[in-house]
Amino acid sequence: QVQLAESGGGLVQTGESLRLSCTASNPRWAIHRMGWYRSAPGKSRELVAQITTRGIRDYADSVKGRFTITRDNDKNIVYLQMNALKPEDTGVYVCNVQDWGANNYWGQGTQVTVSS
Repeated sequence: QVQLAESGGGLVQTGESLRLSCTASNPRWAIHRMGWYRSAPGKSRELVAQITTRGIRDYADSVKGRFTITRDNDKNIVYLQMNALKPEDTGVYVCNVQDWGANNYWGQGTQVTVSS
């Protein structure tokens, strides 16, 4: 059974930084995309950032220039470096892995809270 282990959430003030990490138990050869989504009260879940095996990245417009997604393909780890955090970045950040068969796997989520 595939497991995703997330870490790095917390409570910070506006302008501070956090780094999230997610380790996947999928076989290395099976993973296509790794990324992060977030959910907030009253909002639908949205893609924050994702990265493919070849390093192609996508970001939500709201985080461009502030967040950076990276990936260690050898260790099956995806990182999300979040800088210049804003209160509107508050939410539960969930790790996502998509394999080459387009199957999606989800972590349990880690809370990020940014106080003003």
